Amino acid sequence: MLNILVPGRLLGVAEKIRIAMVRSCESAWDAEFVLRVLRKMNDTSVGGGGGGGEVMFKLTLRCYNMMLMSLARFLMIDEMKRVYMEVLDDKIPPNIYTFNTMINAYCKLGDVVQAELYLSKILQAGLRPDVHTYTSLILGHCRRKDVDSAFRIFKVMPHKGCRRNEVSYTNLIHGFCEAGKVDEALNLFVRMGDDDCHPTVRTYTVLICALCGSGRKTEALNLFEEMIEKGCEPNVHTYTVLIDDMCKDNKLAKAKEIFDAMSEKGLIPSVVTYNALIDGYCKEGSIDAAFEIFDLMESNNCSPNVRTYNELICGFCKARQVHKAMALLSKMLDKKLLPTLITYNLLIHGQCKEGHLDSAFRLVNLMNENGMIPDQWTYSSLIDTLCKKGRVEEAHSLLDSLGGKGIRANEVIFTALIDGYCKADKIDFACRLLEKMLAENCFPNSRTLNVLMDGLCRGNKMHEASQLLERMVHRGVKPTVVTYSILIEQMLKEYAFDHAQNIFDQMVSLGHKPDVCTYTSFLLAYCNQGKLKEAEEVMAKMIEQGVLPDYITYTVLIDGYAREGLIHRAFDIFKCMVEAGCEPSQYTYSVLIKHLMKEKWLNESRHRIGQESNPNVTSINIADVWKLMEFDTALALFEKMNEHGCTPNAKTYTAIIIGLSREGRFEVAWRLVDHMTKSGISPGEDIYNALVDCCCSLGMYGEALAMIDTMIRYGLSPDLDSYKLLVCGLFDEGNIEKAKATFCSLLHHGYNHDEVVWKLLIDGLLKRGLVDRCSVLVDIMKEKGCQFSPQTHTMLIEGLFDRTRA
Repeated sequence: MLNILVPGRLLGVAEKIRIAMVRSCESAWDAEFVLRVLRKMNDTSVGGGGGGGEVMFKLTLRCYNMMLMSLARFLMIDEMKRVYMEVLDDKIPPNIYTFNTMINAYCKLGDVVQAELYLSKILQAGLRPDVHTYTSLILGHCRRKDVDSAFRIFKVMPHKGCRRNEVSYTNLIHGFCEAGKVDEALNLFVRMGDDDCHPTVRTYTVLICALCGSGRKTEALNLFEEMIEKGCEPNVHTYTVLIDDMCKDNKLAKAKEIFDAMSEKGLIPSVVTYNALIDGYCKEGSIDAAFEIFDLMESNNCSPNVRTYNELICGFCKARQVHKAMALLSKMLDKKLLPTLITYNLLIHGQCKEGHLDSAFRLVNLMNENGMIPDQWTYSSLIDTLCKKGRVEEAHSLLDSLGGKGIRANEVIFTALIDGYCKADKIDFACRLLEKMLAENCFPNSRTLNVLMDGLCRGNKMHEASQLLERMVHRGVKPTVVTYSILIEQMLKEYAFDHAQNIFDQMVSLGHKPDVCTYTSFLLAYCNQGKLKEAEEVMAKMIEQGVLPDYITYTVLIDGYAREGLIHRAFDIFKCMVEAGCEPSQYTYSVLIKHLMKEKWLNESRHRIGQESNPNVTSINIADVWKLMEFDTALALFEKMNEHGCTPNAKTYTAIIIGLSREGRFEVAWRLVDHMTKSGISPGEDIYNALVDCCCSLGMYGEALAMIDTMIRYGLSPDLDSYKLLVCGLFDEGNIEKAKATFCSLLHHGYNHDEVVWKLLIDGLLKRGLVDRCSVLVDIMKEKGCQFSPQTHTMLIEGLFDRTRA
């Protein structure tokens, strides 16, 4: 177009098009392209039409200034400097707009030194700095955290003939807020009227954000209400700040209320707004609510970003649903979003929490394949899990390999391994590892001290524990409440109450507040001696001190009363537990069931003369409760719960059914599922997965398959480990078509295909030596276009080859 207009001498129209080109730049790439085009035209002349000679179409100052503004948007400072020099080369005198654009760009980066060079050029050109000049300099000083210099410029503006405006105030208010001087920012906010300035939406938002960040929530909400009353409408950023703060404060209902109010006003939430809510719900454990927001986000054409997926992945991993987190990894890749180091670390940590070490190490291979380098967090998860599984030597070998990978072991990694050796009763190895840690200038923290103290105390090495404590204190490692609680627990195991109380008193005198573990140790010791009055006093004291009992505390007291034959009182404590909002655990229910079974036998034995005692019940171990429990015991439990106003809920049934399923007690478990549904409670994924696993362990593959079909019908997600047991079992009994059909079905339910290969094909079929069956399923995956990584493909080929040779 320009090549037609310029030769035709339609320079006014051409200039408008040239300005429009500059204004249309939406990215750094656009700006570079337009700049190249304009430079080329500036350096050449164009032949005039009708023999009128060549036409020069040089860049005007206006065009140069517009170009500088465009480059400044994308902080392309080097190009700006070149364009500025081109202005001078073209013998065009810069104006105040030119200089202000340069000053503002440098100030956005906090480079006040360079900005002041252009300030001196303003003076050299005989121009006067204006409000934009000074406002930019205020911004620059604030960006480099020098609010005192910013304030000096702010104060001098009226003396230089420059009226302070809303931007001047807002920049300085923001600077004060960033420096943690919120009160100074508020004082400046109040003074805006002195210069006839009115707070803008940005002014309010900056202050609301700062107040939220400093814990002054009420003031933030008051300012938000004032903002609306004064006719300054909050924008998306304002609402997002409040939503994010409410989510961080675990006030999800209020956050959702603000979100809905924002939507009702016609404001379109940004990805940051949605992410704040999703993160809040995930941290609360409300994954379903988080996914509702995720679905709403997509339906409103707001594309999730990597952070969105990372938050959901974190939520699923915390909820111990790592297969769903892995499915999100597949979805990310489908959306062309590249997983980050955080994504992989979350997944590796999730697999480790579930004890799936093979999958965790395979994820490390995927990381390497995708150019991600595992870091300290990656290896700390792996080493910690190896230790928890008793594979301490492998963990130590992994630690030794870190140096070759360019990774320095930190205190978290060393502490995990020290804890592993302590748990394996290898205290000498743990102590040697501490020396290695110190030799490598990696300084222990209080957790390092505590795990080693715990190991020494459990090994009855109290003298060595005291020496360690003294040595670590000398090195600046401060004992914590956990340190003292370890010592107290050891004393109480020996029923040395006076000595334990002395340590307790010493801890309090040093300013350490006893925690739930400290009090529970005393409570357990008293219960073990049948001193229930003293145990109750400990419970009352801890509550009085603001320390809430946890499920272990309550369960210890429940067990203490039940062991004394006071079942009714045990259920009173259970009721207190529920009313306090403390969720009973599977261990709590197993304790109650054990004592109900014992009570039932004792009642029966009174009516049967000469009956010998039943050692299976009178000396029953908690671990054996689920092996011996019958359906009527569950009904007795429910009856007692109802008597005490504690209606059995989904979590009650889940704890009991899972306990029974793990011991292969399918018939009793299934009767409880029937009882549950008749009570109007629907079984969840955990129950079905446990039942599927139970059926597979008993060879009841038809029942397992029916249960998986039921799960899918109700929108539940079977665990891949459950699928593995079922598919392998169907193949084992020769039911090949059903095995293939089940495998085909799972491929339609969004599982991560890499994980499908790892768990079903490699860990399932190949480990059982079912090479031909594995090849059949690989062909099915290929036919259905399932994609998995080259690294997984290599693992599969190697596995097939190794098994074929074997």
